[in-house]
Order: sequence, then C-alpha cells, then structure tokens
Amino acid sequence: MRISTPGRICFFGEHQDYLGLPVIAAAISRRISVDGGYRDDQKIVLHLPDLGTQEEFSLDTTFPYVKPRDYFRSTINVVKRRGLTFSKGFEATIHGNIPINSGTSSSSALIVSWAKFLDQLSDKPLNFSKKELGEIANAAEVLEFGEPGGMMDNYSTAIGNVIYLESTPVIKVEALTPKLGTFVLGDSLEPKDTLGIIARCRYGMEDVIKIVTDYDPSFSIFTTPLEKVGDYKSILSPDQLGLLKANIEDRDILVEGKALLIDSAEDHASQNFDKQFGSLLYKHYQNLRDHKRTSTPKIERMMNAALGAGALGGKINGSGGGGCMFAYAPTHAEEVAEAIEREGGKSYIITVDEGTRIEG
Repeated sequence: MRISTPGRICFFGEHQDYLGLPVIAAAISRRISVDGGYRDDQKIVLHLPDLGTQEEFSLDTTFPYVKPRDYFRSTINVVKRRGLTFSKGFEATIHGNIPINSGTSSSSALIVSWAKFLDQLSDKPLNFSKKELGEIANAAEVLEFGEPGGMMDNYSTAIGNVIYLESTPVIKVEALTPKLGTFVLGDSLEPKDTLGIIARCRYGMEDVIKIVTDYDPSFSIFTTPLEKVGDYKSILSPDQLGLLKANIEDRDILVEGKALLIDSAEDHASQNFDKQFGSLLYKHYQNLRDHKRTSTPKIERMMNAALGAGALGGKINGSGGGGCMFAYAPTHAEEVAEAIEREGGKSYIITVDEGTRIEG
C-alpha cells in the first residue's frame, strides 16, 4: 500500500485561524508518501531515508510518548480511539519532496499519509473521509501535544486543491475550484522562528483584542470595519494599532480573495484575474512583513527578485521568521525560479494538487 499527501501553501488568512478567522489554503504538487505493508509480528518499523534514520516500536508501546511531537505513536492512538484495531505490525518507507521545517506543512502531510495508511491496513478499515483524516491529523499533531497551531495544515493537506476553512463558531470546510496558473515556491533555507512569531502574532493580538474589547464591548475582530480602528488610537501603542489594522485588513483581503477565486472558476477569460490575485497576495504579504514581522531580509530580497522576474505577487508562507515564500507566476515561472535562486533561496515550480490519495 502506498499513500501520498501534498504539502500546502496559505493564500489568505495567514496567522488568523487561531484568532477564529477563516483561511484559504492550497495543496501543492510536492508530496510525502508512506509505502509498506504487514509484518508477522507486532512491530512498527519505519524507514526514513530522507532523514537517514529509522523508527521502531511495538503496537503495544504507543503511550506514553517518548519524544516531543511523537507523531507516529500519536496517530496510532488517535485512530484506535476512532475504532481501528491492528492484529499485525507494519513496515514502511517514508519519502517526500516537501521542504522540511519551512512552513509548507510537511509534518501534517506525513501524519495524514500515515493515518490513511493505518486505516487501509487495519483489521477492519473505516475508510475515513478526507475531512475525517484532517480531523485525525489535527488531533495527532496539535491536540495530543498541546501545540498552538490551527487546523489549516491538516485539512488542506488531506482534502487538497483549494479550501476555505472556518473554525468559528463551528468548523466549516468549503472546496474551491479556481483556475490557477503556476507558482514558484522559494525556500529561504533559514530556520523558522515559529515560537517567537506566534508570541507576537497570536498572543500579542489576543492582548490587543482584550484591551479593545474592554474599552469598546461592541468591537469584534469578525465584523468591526477597518475605518473604526482609528477610534482605538488612544488606548493602543503604535505597534499594537498596526497589528490590529493589519489583522482587520487581512480579514477583508480574504473576503475579496475568496470572491475572486470563485469568479475565476466560472470564467478565467478575464485578463485581470491573475493580476488581481497576485496583487491581493502581495497586500497580505505587506501586512505580514510590516506589522506581523514574519518576513526576513533574505525573504524580502527573494520576493523582490521574483517580482522583478515577472511574478504577479506572492507572500511569505507559514509561521515565518524564515522558511518559505511563494510567488504567483502563471508566466515566466522559470525566470522567477532562477531569480529566487540567485538570492540564495531554493526554488520549486509548483501547481495546485489533489489531496491525500492511494498510489497503489
């Protein structure tokens, strides 16, 4: 059995899902696969040639966890709670071409592939839907370890293509089918500063929301219009005001982006679509760079080089402080990839891809 799952990029709503705001994300044409079958004993043997390592444990020793983010064990525990049973162990090789630790959800793609593999090779497969696989992956990656992440990575990699995801008041996933051209993913090869960025973008913003709501109980991050932000100038520092303004602008950029993507599915004859889409991506990037401070000087150089080579827009991807950016380049993709490489990044020409699937 061979299962593969894509990585993902976030179009709109970066650093907003944990505030309860929606996101739009896309699966990409770089994937992680789990390829293997049964053993005659209770052992799980996993070969990880990309990392030059191997994991081995028994089905009976999946708890307590033996290391941080012990995803292979946590996923087994989550699917067991959902009703799967295993009378035999497995041996599998895990291989992928998604950049690791760079904001393109390689860990979520791994967990989704592993969860689907476990389902298919269990004693009585439940044939989890792609949405259910997203829920399982979120439980195994985030909830089991008390991590601060949202749900975007798990649902996006499992479901694939382009999704619109709401998490408040209830989880709602909507599949979008825009007609999109080529993207270029650029890995800065700089390690991400996930915890530092989260401290600012999540906890810093949660503090701002509390200050503003105490001052004005009618305030809502979901509905308060952008023009009202100036009313809070007296109670917020310039830095806090900028963060609030950026989040409300990004909320509105997503609404505009969703309408544009839906329109593109109806009619891609519009010559303006690609430019409008690229422009919205870049507006979102500017807020991430200037107010949420998720970019780096190197990523800024990569972005400028991409735009100079013909990209129509782009943004930093993932938690930030390093990791990846991407550029929308329906034309000139090769030139954009070369421009990113000249600035010291590693580039990948990608397209939107389908979600987790059985390869054979």
